Amino acid sequence: MITLAEVGGAQSYVASLLPALTSRFDVLVAAHGMGPLREAAAPLGAPFIPLEHVRRRINPWRDLAGLVELVRLFRRERPDILHANSSKAGVLGRLAARVAGVPIRIFTVHGWAFSAYSGLKGRLYFWGDRMVAPLTTVTICVSEGERSAGIAAGTCDPERTVVIPNAVDVSAAPRARHERREPRIVAVGRLKAPKDFLTLVRAVGALPEGSETLIVGEGPDRPWLEQEIRSLGIQERVRLVGERHDVPGLLADADIFVLSSVSEGLPVSVLEAMAAGLPVVASRVGSVPELVVHGETGILVPPGDASALAAALSSLVADPAERRRLGEAGRARAEERFDLEPFRRAHVELYSRELARCGLPVPAP
Repeated sequence: MITLAEVGGAQSYVASLLPALTSRFDVLVAAHGMGPLREAAAPLGAPFIPLEHVRRRINPWRDLAGLVELVRLFRRERPDILHANSSKAGVLGRLAARVAGVPIRIFTVHGWAFSAYSGLKGRLYFWGDRMVAPLTTVTICVSEGERSAGIAAGTCDPERTVVIPNAVDVSAAPRARHERREPRIVAVGRLKAPKDFLTLVRAVGALPEGSETLIVGEGPDRPWLEQEIRSLGIQERVRLVGERHDVPGLLADADIFVLSSVSEGLPVSVLEAMAAGLPVVASRVGSVPELVVHGETGILVPPGDASALAAALSSLVADPAERRRLGEAGRARAEERFDLEPFRRAHVELYSRELARCGLPVPAP
């Protein structure tokens, strides 16, 4: 289960996991809306259950309706395992699963919402996660940093929390060709906080001519980004190309990948760029330093600092040899630590252990 079926890192996580599960388990996928996750489930024989009331935005009445919807769903389908992903699905799903008597309740943290959001929204997620922590059989964190943050906040139990890093299929990723005369910078993500594409646009505005930047994704911040691009007079150097389904090809045709977020878990987009052999310039936030080794596979900069981001990008735009060196080191690191097969195996083993602990049948290998 996940809150939304749209494009995103948590959705990529679920889609990457499905092929390893459908051969051994009876899998249902539940989410709100349309998107590539629904398309990924269909050919694997995993029925998709559209959720009506579970949405990202906090709304007390709709969230209550979502809770009732999930209790009814779990009582009808009677799953042995609920594996909830993303913040809203994590809180509502674990609570509904406990009410409905689902024996195993697993939650994957793709980034604690109380860290990503400020003000009332952050506090609501903080207390929501703390409230349902005792109802959680196992919490999966995608990085050591997220595990430490959750334990410190009391939103997960150290005895029932494991780390399974995000992963990508490195061998299947097209390699960056580095053949362009003018270096191309690529960023991928939803045009909405905490991605902070505004800082990226301002950094690109400070670069000398001789490179181009593609921003891949859609979201509510698009009008503000378009306005900033016009005000800086860089329409010829920055393109908002919208949501795309050929991201691997775009990465292979790029020279530098950039992530300018102010908050992150362990971003799949960075792993995809590393698998493509691209150097990564990224904000030093969340667990990004567990992926990008400063000076070895990329460059880390302070979040929200357009000047530092521009300096890092400028240094790589001017140095093709350094781009190749960092990119090759990044691909090797992704292959060694973040490849898909260990990721899938760890989840199947976790499911099997919990089923055995509950005295439930464990699928044969």
